[in-house]
Amino acid sequence: MSKQINVALIGNPNTGKTSVFNQLTGLKQKVGNYPGITVEKKEGVCKLPRGVKAHILDLPGTYSLNTTSLDESVAVELLLNKNDKDHPDVAVVISDVENLKRNLLLFTQIKDLRIPAILVINMADRMTRTGISLDIPLLEEKLDTKIALVSTRKGTGIDRLKELISEYKTLSRNPNVDTTVIEPSYFERLKETFPNQDLYKLWLVITQDVNFMPIEKMLIKDSSSFTTKSKSELKRLQQKETILRYQFINGILKETYKIDIAAAKGFRASLDKILTHKIFGYLIFFVILLSIFQAIYDWSGYPQAIIETFFASASEWVKNTLPPGVFTNLIAEGVLSGIGGIVVFVPQIAFLFLFISLLEETGYMSRVVFLMDKLMRPFGLSGKSVVPLISGTACAIPAVMATRTIENWKERLITILVTPFTTCSARLPVYLIIIALVIPKGRFLGLNYQGLTLMLLYLIGFGAAILAAMVLNRILKIKSRSFFVVEMPNYKLPLFKNVVFTVWEKTKSFVVGAGKIILAIAIILWFLGSNGISDNFKNAEEIVEKRIASEGLSDFNRSNIESGLVAYNEALRDSVQNEVYRIDAAAIADSLQQRKEALFETAKNQEISSFKLENSYMGYMGKAIEPIVKPLGYDWKIGIAVLTSFAAREVFVGTLATIYSVGSDEENTDTITQRMAAEVDPTTKKPIFNLASGISLLLFYAFAMQCMSTLAVVKRETNSWKWPTAQLVFMSTFAYLVALIAYQVLK
Repeated sequence: MSKQINVALIGNPNTGKTSVFNQLTGLKQKVGNYPGITVEKKEGVCKLPRGVKAHILDLPGTYSLNTTSLDESVAVELLLNKNDKDHPDVAVVISDVENLKRNLLLFTQIKDLRIPAILVINMADRMTRTGISLDIPLLEEKLDTKIALVSTRKGTGIDRLKELISEYKTLSRNPNVDTTVIEPSYFERLKETFPNQDLYKLWLVITQDVNFMPIEKMLIKDSSSFTTKSKSELKRLQQKETILRYQFINGILKETYKIDIAAAKGFRASLDKILTHKIFGYLIFFVILLSIFQAIYDWSGYPQAIIETFFASASEWVKNTLPPGVFTNLIAEGVLSGIGGIVVFVPQIAFLFLFISLLEETGYMSRVVFLMDKLMRPFGLSGKSVVPLISGTACAIPAVMATRTIENWKERLITILVTPFTTCSARLPVYLIIIALVIPKGRFLGLNYQGLTLMLLYLIGFGAAILAAMVLNRILKIKSRSFFVVEMPNYKLPLFKNVVFTVWEKTKSFVVGAGKIILAIAIILWFLGSNGISDNFKNAEEIVEKRIASEGLSDFNRSNIESGLVAYNEALRDSVQNEVYRIDAAAIADSLQQRKEALFETAKNQEISSFKLENSYMGYMGKAIEPIVKPLGYDWKIGIAVLTSFAAREVFVGTLATIYSVGSDEENTDTITQRMAAEVDPTTKKPIFNLASGISLLLFYAFAMQCMSTLAVVKRETNSWKWPTAQLVFMSTFAYLVALIAYQVLK
């Protein structure tokens, strides 16, 4: 049995830590959260030389062990706590060859914890271009460690890194810096009080309270019992420690690190001038967004059509193959229809994540943060608020968690409260299907109307977030002061493997997360729609047949049969020669009659299914809430979908897919979109999904807070139910009023 060791990857943001993690683990990785907190936990498995297996843990990005956020605190706590099951046998510190000085601050701190540490110098392929030269043997000697010079872009140095990890027991555990010299008397008292503890570990445990929050006191019960230092004094000592470390680092780099300044400058500065220009910068960002939304529609059409057809055919196959009964109906009408209703939007969601990943990989997203800072300030936000707001286009949950990088509490709170206005990927299925139903497919100046509508919805969501922030900035009486600091990473070509992993992981997370909810709700809705206790439900077939016998089919179905016969007759004319048509007129008349009877039977079955659904448990629930949603232009079926989507927005589509599939005829292979397009208001005889009701729905979902998971995360991040409750009430009320006004005006 092969031995498994724990390996912690740690490093500053933008050093390529994720790229190294992907190179080591490939697809053998998983993403979750640390127990009890909303910090993302990425871990994977890597096979090393000599049969050793490594459990790789990708720790949150951190600049130093002097924590300023919950993410950094998690990393520090793991490094300090030897009792943690993930405590590393070896730490792999990832650095960037162009920012080695800053990255080495973290390395020296980890080395001083007496954890075996390997230094990875990443982006080695940029050394020639930037005029950098390194004396690796001398650097290894000065830092008392082993170094892997890596280029994740070219895939070089990874084998060397695996070899070093497998030989971690040979690494020196000696510290780089003697921290006690910053105030010998203070550290002497620590040593006397805790003779069996490592002084630097004690120092880190004490100072975490100063920086961010208390961490687990696994080393000392109560730091205040012997610490006479005030917070300001401890801060001063931390600053002296940092200066001491940089003196050590500067001395080493002076001998080992050379840079040709003339070769290093030029391209980046020129490009920054354009991309962060006060006019052209915004125009370029707008064009990029417009291109993204056009591509989402234009590129995803074909795979979406294939997926829709597949699920419609699969449902038909199940009904025709399995024995008739409850189980068959559950699979065909509940499970397949519900899941199909969300899987059909995977292409668009995958493309969205693809573009977001490309923007982040190239280093452009940091320029957007810098660009937007001046724009955000008047609204009570900072440039750093743009990261959660843009991250919210994927999911509001990690976006709310991303606000931890905002040091100012007022700005952070406002960003948390307004981020759910940003259009997340859960809203995307709702937008896409409604836009497909009510917005024409034409083009204006070569731009797709539907793509323009989608972009407009994203801009509306972003605009609502900004306006809400402005209101909150004036209402919230929280005194605060902040400084905006953002790192500008180097421009680089996206690493294909990173992009693929990001798209795969995010799309899989969306489908699996949404799929669990939709599957459960689809089964419940199928049961509610397939069962009832009233006489109307039990005798639906007899009642509908009597009504048809006396009154005929509904106007809508009669019109459908007539148009169906016309189309069938024209198809027959096109398929035979004129003289054959004249000779075989009787046969053709007989064929038309058979077609008429088939269409009549299908229409009758649809009316029976509709009548049963209306008198089922779900029908009664829908009718109960219909008076509330009717002023918005919705019928009871849409009302049910709106109600269930409070669990998660994407459930809306899955719910409608289930509702329109319950009791559908075995020969009905229409896609959900086609069935929704054919839905007619029995009173007005007009399509339910028209421009007025469609715009009303789009605006409702643009502003409504329909995600229980987001509310839970907001509660955790603000440590109060006051803020998520206010968020839910305000956003839901606002969404209802806007949708009401839109429908009443447009109808």
